[in-house]
Amino acid sequence: MAYDLTGKIKLIQEPQTFNSGFTKREMVVTVEDGKYPQDISLEFVQDKISLLEGLQPGQEVTVTFDIRGREYNGRYFNNLQGWKISAAGAPAQNQGQDDYAGMPYQAGDPGPTDDDIPF
Repeated sequence: MAYDLTGKIKLIQEPQTFNSGFTKREMVVTVEDGKYPQDISLEFVQDKISLLEGLQPGQEVTVTFDIRGREYNGRYFNNLQGWKISAAGAPAQNQGQDDYAGMPYQAGDPGPTDDDIPF
């Protein structure tokens, strides 16, 4: 199940790569919640870290994320794992987008294929 939150970017951490090859990058978004703003930490993993490129602290964003939970040594942990970002005034960045989305083509044309020559 996906959730959304909207707020301003407080900070974006540098990517972390672990010995196993797993890579993650965390960001903190400040969400106005009544009298007390909340700083929400979200993580982006593997190929989703590229979604954070070009974003800056202070920028208003809407982040779509999943909640992940796990048990370790009798303790339980939760993570908010982002997979889509929409900056104010910009189209949503989604790693799963079709590379040819928005390209014009004629009716009856199946669109770009691997056989198309770019020159």
